[in-house]
Amino acid sequence: MMPGMGKMNPRQMKQAMRKMGIRTDEVADVEEVIIRTSDREIVIESPQVSIMEVQGQKTFQIMGESYERSRGESVSEEPVDEDDIELVMSQTGCARDVAIKALKNSGGQPAEAIISIMSGGL
Repeated sequence: MMPGMGKMNPRQMKQAMRKMGIRTDEVADVEEVIIRTSDREIVIESPQVSIMEVQGQKTFQIMGESYERSRGESVSEEPVDEDDIELVMSQTGCARDVAIKALKNSGGQPAEAIISIMSGGL
């Protein structure tokens, strides 16, 4: 909440922002966002993406589950064992899609997938 605005409902807040020249929009149907650096990629799956425009400058807000991989790293397309998915999820508390990605990145090795998630590499 903005200071001095009191208890303002969302509709009033949107009107006030419009008066200040601030425009926000949701981007619909986004499947994936990839941030590439020279040596790695951060992949955000099923993200919610918002764009805020203030005085011609755009700011993007992205929320969702993410994982990281090295650039050019191949991801296994082999099917992932359901028991391994459950094991990784139970040991790390991660979402199903994160467990699957970790298992694919580790060649189907649950221990490596768990270590990858717990170390923040995914």
